[in-house]
Amino acid sequence: MEPVMHQVWPRVLQRLRRTLILSKRNHSGCAEHTAVPASTHSRHIRPTLLVSRIYQPTSLRDVGQESRQGEMTCKSQRLMQQAGLIHPSNPGCYYYLPATVRSMEKLVRVIDQEMHGIGGQKLDMPSLCSADLWKTSERWDLMGKELLRLKDRHGVDYCLGPTHEEAVTTLVAHQAHLSYKQLPLLLYQITRKFRDEPKPRFGLLRGREFYMKDMYSFDVSEEAAYQTYESVCQAYTRLFARLGLRCVQVQADTGNIGGKLSHEFQLPADIGEDRLLVCGDCSFSANVETMSSDRTDCPQCKTGTLVESRGIEVGHTFYLGKKYSQVFNATFSNAQNKPSVAEMGCYGLGVTRILAAAIEVMSTEEGIRWPGLLAPYQVCVLPPKKGSKMDEVAVLADNLVHTLGEALPGLRGEVVLDDRTQMTIGKRLKDASRLGYPYVIVVGQGALEETPRFEVICQQTGETMFLGQDGLLDLLGRVETV
Repeated sequence: MEPVMHQVWPRVLQRLRRTLILSKRNHSGCAEHTAVPASTHSRHIRPTLLVSRIYQPTSLRDVGQESRQGEMTCKSQRLMQQAGLIHPSNPGCYYYLPATVRSMEKLVRVIDQEMHGIGGQKLDMPSLCSADLWKTSERWDLMGKELLRLKDRHGVDYCLGPTHEEAVTTLVAHQAHLSYKQLPLLLYQITRKFRDEPKPRFGLLRGREFYMKDMYSFDVSEEAAYQTYESVCQAYTRLFARLGLRCVQVQADTGNIGGKLSHEFQLPADIGEDRLLVCGDCSFSANVETMSSDRTDCPQCKTGTLVESRGIEVGHTFYLGKKYSQVFNATFSNAQNKPSVAEMGCYGLGVTRILAAAIEVMSTEEGIRWPGLLAPYQVCVLPPKKGSKMDEVAVLADNLVHTLGEALPGLRGEVVLDDRTQMTIGKRLKDASRLGYPYVIVVGQGALEETPRFEVICQQTGETMFLGQDGLLDLLGRVETV
């Protein structure tokens, strides 16, 4: 990092000084500026990401008025709507606005990295699922009113898939010559899912339409299937650790998915709808629905006491056995070249729910705090208020946005300029806090000194630092992006 800093920064400062000199001449009425070719201002100029151009409310204080506060049933929903990250459509359905889409795409990249790391292959299956498949698995009636059903013009029944066990098993069953050498097979997708919630609430935490990562595994034996199951659980644990989220893996009911074994991944939170029993002496934890709610002794270590808490379910894993593969005849050729029914597992992650749950557990009441990897933008640069006789600093702030991207490739496209200079620094700082940029750089008079200094606010910790050019690049050079 240091060689890059020392190579780039002097060149950038020289360019900034030239810009400032031209600016001074323009303001002083010198005729010399006319000698500068017009193309000088248009060549090699990269567009600056401007807060005023991001499609979201321009003033966070004008959003979430009292008449709508009754609809805000949890902190993450209120903060996301006030910040212009989501906008309600139908009950349980939301528009995901540009900043949220950026955040979600980053989360998808992290998920892809972890799934590819254990051999996952990404595909995309139809959301419109044939009722015949669901009737074959006997889940058409089992799912009840949660299944969003519809008929086409020919009167044929379909559903909008909340999950895809039937579809993926049928897909694999159609492969006539699947060999045991090709297993384990791990197929996953990240798509919209649909569930007819009776009472949608908590914003993205419980909606009717949402994004989910669902993976399905096919193995040669029960032992191999358990190994795959464990590798996926470990990948989930790594994923949440990378996001800086404390996640608890708990024993859970298999529900209408079915199978022999199930675990939930829960983020502890008071707003959570799941009741958890956690032992204080060992690693045991379970959803209360899997055991007696009044039990206090730990079934694993026998000495610990179970304490009840609440959590938000953000992931769920199931060992299915042959529940679906037997029904749909998903077979492979074993070592003896005989057909054998595959052992299956399925593994879900609530993509949009992870975003909302992270905001729920990490944020303050006044402002969003993102997991560092998922922040829509990593840095916000604040120039001084317009008319404050600091036009030179404003030019410097604009160039700083490009400088950071040039010196730190990981920050390209991650730095925005809050160009709403009709507002005071204080008001823009408040907005930056509510939007949750991990780092806010206030460019003031100190940036014009022979040894420039910048005020840097770390939103996650609340710490304010005054850094020189090397210190600034060193700090931001440690920011991890995906």
